[in-house]
Amino acid sequence: MRCARDIPTSTRRTVKRWTAPHRLPADCDGISLALSVTEHVRRSGKHFLPERLLTQLGGVRHRHTTGRPFLDAFLDCLLDKHEGRFWNRTYLALPVLELLMDAGHPELGADRMATLLMSDVVRFEIETAGGSREGPGRGRPDPATLSTRLRHALRFVTKGLGHPQEGEAGELPSRTARTPQSRLEDLVDSLPRPPATEAGRWFDVTVQPVYVLHDEYFFIRVLQIHEVLFTAMAADMKQAIAALRGGCPRTAAHRIDHAVSLFEDAAALFRTVATMRADQFHGFRQYTEGASAIQSEQYKRFESLCGVPTAPRLCSSAFTSVPAVRAEVEDDGHDTVARARLGLRDGGGFAQAERDHLDAALGRLESKHQRWKSAHRSLAARMLGDAHGSGYTDGVPYLTECLDNRLFWQLGATG
Repeated sequence: MRCARDIPTSTRRTVKRWTAPHRLPADCDGISLALSVTEHVRRSGKHFLPERLLTQLGGVRHRHTTGRPFLDAFLDCLLDKHEGRFWNRTYLALPVLELLMDAGHPELGADRMATLLMSDVVRFEIETAGGSREGPGRGRPDPATLSTRLRHALRFVTKGLGHPQEGEAGELPSRTARTPQSRLEDLVDSLPRPPATEAGRWFDVTVQPVYVLHDEYFFIRVLQIHEVLFTAMAADMKQAIAALRGGCPRTAAHRIDHAVSLFEDAAALFRTVATMRADQFHGFRQYTEGASAIQSEQYKRFESLCGVPTAPRLCSSAFTSVPAVRAEVEDDGHDTVARARLGLRDGGGFAQAERDHLDAALGRLESKHQRWKSAHRSLAARMLGDAHGSGYTDGVPYLTECLDNRLFWQLGATG
């Protein structure tokens, strides 16, 4: 841990206003506190925040977050290590992102949020290449790596904007390394941003790296994108179930195919992650013990909405790591796409063509899911080697075992 004198004067003053014994001034803005603290976190790493600062912020959360849900969620994530409850949700600041997506802005739905998160990756990489956002010597990527990372990231962004083959992504390729900084900075100005609202301002404090290495910022953003994509896919499965129970198999097939397209986006993320340097990954990973993708509630929620997991999987660390989702699965009212599809066999009135159309969509989703798992395992093997997982799993052997899991195993021939 660092000492209090390492905290910037501006941050000390901001925190002091919130910890003073007298009444909190009316002009004290929760986002101003969060921005000031986040700036310090990115210069020191959350793992190395001074004990005194963490204790002060704990007091702020205890006294001043009633009626301030964003500040409460921000401090919940920031104080996770200090309070011994560090895990995937707080490492990725998902409580703050979820509040943003629930803020009533249609432009902050899960699909759109994924585009905004990757746009921020592009912005971060370009701005740090120009010397802003962070100090020197933190392992910025070489020009060739930066070029590849930007190319993959911009493809993701332009697809999210509805232009998969147009825009800056087609102009960046390998020559990005020789693109003038001014040209790249012009690109930053054209990237989509969150809405200019009080809620939208909290987007900028949703990266709280544990260490000071450059690649952790973009790594966190990519993991966040995975989470919001699985949020959208879980919603697709709920709508597909409702459509099947309502006698609309073609509508269900449409929602399933939307999830297929999101899996394509999720798989594309691995190409971006592959630009991460192994030394950087292992450099910050030593401080992420306890937080792991195995704790992804949204992925398990998506999986369990497709079909009830087999008994061994439900009793394994895959679901014991997400007790809230496991409780949902074990609830008597839990429904799945597989169960709803099986229900079609007992009901009449559906042409064989409709059933075939639905089964084809289920097969496509099963196939995309298998390819995604395979790509995940391959990337993990390259980055982790024989190391164990940060969520106390066996690492690559665990992912290898997961290749045998099927979403729609209850449907037999489907997939």
